[in-house]
Amino acid sequence: MMGKLKIWTDKHIQGDPVIWLVVICLSVISILVVYSATGSLAYKQQGGNTEFYLIRHTIMVGLGLLVMWVAHKIDYRYYSKMARYAMLLSVPLLLYTWLYGSNINEASRWIQLPFVGLQFQPSDLAKMALIAGLAGMLAKRQQNIADIKESLIPMLLWSGAICGLIAMTNISTAILLFLTCMLLLFIGRMPVKYLAMLLVVGAFVGVIAMKVGQRGETALNRVKDFASQTEVPYQAEQSYIAIATGGVLGKGPGNSDQRNFLPHPYSDFVYAIIIEEYGMIGGLFVLFLYLVLLYRGMRVVANSDRAFGGLLSAGLSFAIVIQALVNIGVVVGLGPVTGQTLPLISMGGTSLLFTGLALGIILSVSRGEQDDFAAVTGEVRNTAKAI
Repeated sequence: MMGKLKIWTDKHIQGDPVIWLVVICLSVISILVVYSATGSLAYKQQGGNTEFYLIRHTIMVGLGLLVMWVAHKIDYRYYSKMARYAMLLSVPLLLYTWLYGSNINEASRWIQLPFVGLQFQPSDLAKMALIAGLAGMLAKRQQNIADIKESLIPMLLWSGAICGLIAMTNISTAILLFLTCMLLLFIGRMPVKYLAMLLVVGAFVGVIAMKVGQRGETALNRVKDFASQTEVPYQAEQSYIAIATGGVLGKGPGNSDQRNFLPHPYSDFVYAIIIEEYGMIGGLFVLFLYLVLLYRGMRVVANSDRAFGGLLSAGLSFAIVIQALVNIGVVVGLGPVTGQTLPLISMGGTSLLFTGLALGIILSVSRGEQDDFAAVTGEVRNTAKAI
């Protein structure tokens, strides 16, 4: 029985096994913590059915894992072609969302998907498309990376357009994506003077978005509140209480008190619930898992013989882990409130699917490198036998 299981997993579960293990651990933690964080909400909104959000979230986690599995079976080189069309699709979607999207908390970030009852956030698609697109452009232009017309202008235009449109409704997401793009370009050997030019353009676009967009004033107020420290925002205050009362070992699964007071304990501030219930040990374990994910993603870069695969893995790894670190930093008081969710753990809809897709692509790159290594090893063995 175990032998058959191993044969099946070796055939169907490929790529970096450590990444698979990290994703499974984070998925289990997500289901446990979201169930606890949504218990009271489900009881009030669903007439006593405390398992409502548990079932829905578990289904979405399962779908995210399915998307990851399907994506990792596809040769990662196909994603370079798909990225071009995805970027072209992202621009009108972001424009439509800004002008006509569902307005929640004074921000139009979602499009209601018909028939399925889910809300789709086009910025999730745009982030992945831009990262994959930049990776493809950098890989093709390594020989003339210093050419302004061939290299700088296309990358600058795409980065400015997509980050700028996202900033119209979501400043923090746009900033994180822009930083990820800068890191990707730096790894892709873009000259520093061009990176400085991109930084200036990004700052200019950011100022316009702050003036014209929907969340500029809110973002400035949050930064001012954090810098002044005269008054702690309500969300941050409740988060600090959860962390302080959690201690080293925590109160135990399902024993959170702050879930009844903390806004969005199942999404933006789910990390506070993790520390309250599982203590600092649980919080450090989750942080460790994200750092392992970053390390393994970057290890794929080091082992990759193809520029596109390495850059793609690096960009997607950065995007996931930077968002996680920003969320954790906000929860523990190291930054202003941003509204960023904790990837793979926070309750969500299509965001879980896109995170699964990103991880599947990273696994596809690692699977491709393993296949190449196996092919080279086989050729060496055949040559040795022939000799």
